[in-house]
Amino acid sequence: MAFGWKLHGDGRTLAPGEVVKPDERLSWPRMVGFGAQHVIAMFGATFVFPLVMGLNANLAIMMSGVATILFLLVVQGRIPSYLGTSASFVGAVVAIRAGGGDSGTVTGAILVAGAVLAVCGIAIHYLGVRSINKIFPPVVTGAVVMLIGFGLAYVVADIYWPQDQWIALITMVVTFVIIVAFRGFVGRIGILLGLVIGFLLSWVADRLFGNITALNAGTGQIDTHPRVSFQGVADAPWFGLPDFHAPNFAVSAIVLALPAVIALIAENIGHVKAVGEMTGQDVDPYMGRAVFADGVGTALASAVGGSPTTTYAENIGVMAATRVYSTGAYYIAAVVAILFGLCPKFGALVAATPGGVLGGITVILYGMIGLLGAKIWIESRVDFSDPVNMVPTGAGIILAIGPVSHQITGEFSLAGIALGTIVVLGGYHLLRAIAGRRPAPDHPAPVPAEGSDRST
Repeated sequence: MAFGWKLHGDGRTLAPGEVVKPDERLSWPRMVGFGAQHVIAMFGATFVFPLVMGLNANLAIMMSGVATILFLLVVQGRIPSYLGTSASFVGAVVAIRAGGGDSGTVTGAILVAGAVLAVCGIAIHYLGVRSINKIFPPVVTGAVVMLIGFGLAYVVADIYWPQDQWIALITMVVTFVIIVAFRGFVGRIGILLGLVIGFLLSWVADRLFGNITALNAGTGQIDTHPRVSFQGVADAPWFGLPDFHAPNFAVSAIVLALPAVIALIAENIGHVKAVGEMTGQDVDPYMGRAVFADGVGTALASAVGGSPTTTYAENIGVMAATRVYSTGAYYIAAVVAILFGLCPKFGALVAATPGGVLGGITVILYGMIGLLGAKIWIESRVDFSDPVNMVPTGAGIILAIGPVSHQITGEFSLAGIALGTIVVLGGYHLLRAIAGRRPAPDHPAPVPAEGSDRST
């Protein structure tokens, strides 16, 4: 199933404990609202990470939409996910540029890594999911999901929240109230409404209190500036193509980028497992397809000068909050993202969302993803009295949350989520071998009973 969604109920409401499955939908006006939430959820990180890597942000937005549509087609609509910009390559890109590489060299290295990831997806598909479950038992997949969410805590703490702590706090509380107090459509688009309200409050605060003295994300310095600036919107044209460029290939740069493939495989599997847990469906047969699609998406995006892609924790958080897992919302989000890429002015408007507002929103989304990892552990009855489970899991999560950076060579390091993922995965299997115990069960984590509440 790639297209053709069944109407869920009356298309307007969800009964307690119900979810809208990937092949279902609500009314199309409501689906547009959910699609808008997914765009907003992915927009901040998908815009920020290309800027950090020195790549074109509008092109990254556009290609994220293209990659998402490709992903949904490859997985036949079974796994609702958005492919935004991957942060796993940031360390490698910094190292490549420090060594004199330009944007072409960066995207060439990422393209090769994407191709390798696609090949890994093919291997996973044909070797079968049982082999993957042996490599990624519930203790590992739960840890990966958890560190993906909690490993993004530094983004809130270091980037968003310091830009306007009071607006961040108010936005967070307002979003809490909307999600819980309103059970209908309003509650299900609580993330979007919280962001809009925070945006308006920031604009009002500028009018009432004047400029704020705080961290300026644009300069990385503390200075006095308006919370909301529309200068970028005024300067941007209404229509225009992003800047494309061809990749260049250098062996030294490719070697630096390849380790990110390990993290992306684990990250994709963790995300797919989380989606399976929330939807109550067996998505294991599509695991290889998902990894393959992400690899092809990364290769395609970088072939024209765009950013690497990955399934996005932010959008999984939106699904957890809304209980709407329809792939229809993702097709809408992908089309809107492509239009964003072709409309610099509108992209500049969304990018003008104050950092404090993003702080209030992302702290909810990242936290919900982290707790989904704990949900996998609980439902799989992971035994943490066993040090083989406890030791590498705890260490990996701390490394990700830090985020801790480990220097591999003079020009290359592993840090944060990538480092934590490798420690959890490698540490678990190393300790399992040392302990001389039988391998972990190769069956997937148990799925909650149909109709149970999966809204986290």
